[in-house]
Order: sequence, then structure tokens, then C-alpha cells
Amino acid sequence: MKRGFSFSLPVTVVVSAIAFIYFCTVFIFIDRWFGLITSAGIMNAVAFTGVAFMCVSNYGFAIFADPGRVPSSFMPDIEDSKVPIHEIKRKGGDLRYCQKCSHFKPPRAHHCRVCKRCILRMVLLVGSLTNDSQNDEQQSADSYRIAYVISGLLLVPLSVALSVLLGWHVYLILQNKTTIEYHEGVRAMWLAEKGGNVYKHPYDLGAYENITTILGPNIFCWICPTWRHIGNGLRFRTAYDGIYASST
Repeated sequence: MKRGFSFSLPVTVVVSAIAFIYFCTVFIFIDRWFGLITSAGIMNAVAFTGVAFMCVSNYGFAIFADPGRVPSSFMPDIEDSKVPIHEIKRKGGDLRYCQKCSHFKPPRAHHCRVCKRCILRMVLLVGSLTNDSQNDEQQSADSYRIAYVISGLLLVPLSVALSVLLGWHVYLILQNKTTIEYHEGVRAMWLAEKGGNVYKHPYDLGAYENITTILGPNIFCWICPTWRHIGNGLRFRTAYDGIYASST
């Protein structure tokens, strides 16, 4: 099924910010500091262009990649020995069922109101100002300062926000959790402690296994992860697989 294209203000703002920062960095900052025709300038421009290309490519993949869907024929089998755990509703204890899509939800699947369907494993979070050459013309210097200020206003909050998001998603990868599962786990941990039990995230296989489960078994592909190792998205390895297998 082809996805329709429509105007998106957040996407437009992000793409515009990336384009502005790239233009200022290469054609203003690097050009003024090193010169684009020098070896140092070319090396910095090529390196920054590579990083910018990776950012744009990953952002494009995130926008255009199909997030997946639950097959219409999916039906949970509570007697399947390969699935030691089944996710149930908080209230009632029934198997998770989506009223909007009219089908059962596989483990780790949630309904996305933007995509209007259930998603498999859904994840939801200076000095240069004082170093201008005194020989520059005042008008040119003012123009450059404006570019410095605007770039700083964009880069500082973006850097802080992206650093926080990077740290947050590194933590989620090490725990093999989605954002939704983290918040559900906080509640489950509180209920377990209240009942005198210990809660453990069922999909936490250990740090290394969690990384290979998400980024792939080949360490050289972690910088550009693939999805061929993930499977169909309807079943996932759990921490109880070995325990269940040994007991049967």
C-alpha cells in the first residue's frame, strides 16, 4: 500500500534547519576559517557533508519507511510452546485487542493515531563572534554575525535535544525497550514492589544480546543497521525462553 504525501510542518522545519545549518557551516564558517580551496577546508567540508548526508538519510528513512502493520490473519495462540508469555490488558486480563483496527495485537504492538493502524514494536523522546578580522567591512561582518547568531540559536537547542534523545535511546537499546514499554514498566515495577515481587522486563536479554537484537549480529553494520534479522515482528525472544524450554 502506497503512502500518501502531504505537507508536514515539523518535517519542513527540520529540513529547513538542516539546510540552513549546512549552508552556513560549509560556505560561511569553513570558508572563512580555512578557505574552501585549501586542503584543511576541503577535508572539513567533506567530513561535515558526510555527517550531514547520514543525518538526512536516516531522517528520510524514518519518514518514508513503512512502520509495518499487523497481518489481518494474526491470531494469538495461547497454546503455542514457542511463545512463553502473552501480553494482556491491564484491566480484565484479556488478550490485547484493538477496537479501532478490529484485530488482536501482537506483543509490543500499539495503535498509532498518526498512521491510523497498529504498529509492530512501536517506539515513541561562540568564540567565533569575537574572532572576526578587523579588516572586514562592517556590512559583511554584520551579515556574518547574523549567520553566527542564527546558527547558534539553532545548534545549541538542537544539540542539547539530540544529545538527550541519543542518551535516552542508547538506554532503551541496552534495555531492549520501546518508550511505551518503559512507561508501562514503571507502573509494572511499582505494582510488583507493592506486592512484594521483583519485576523484570521480559524482553531484556542482556546488554550485548539486546544490541544485536536491535542493530544486528554484525558489529560492522551497527553504524548503518538493517532489518533483515528482526523477523516478522509478531514474535520476539524473551528472557524466559531458556527457562521455559528447560522445564518442558
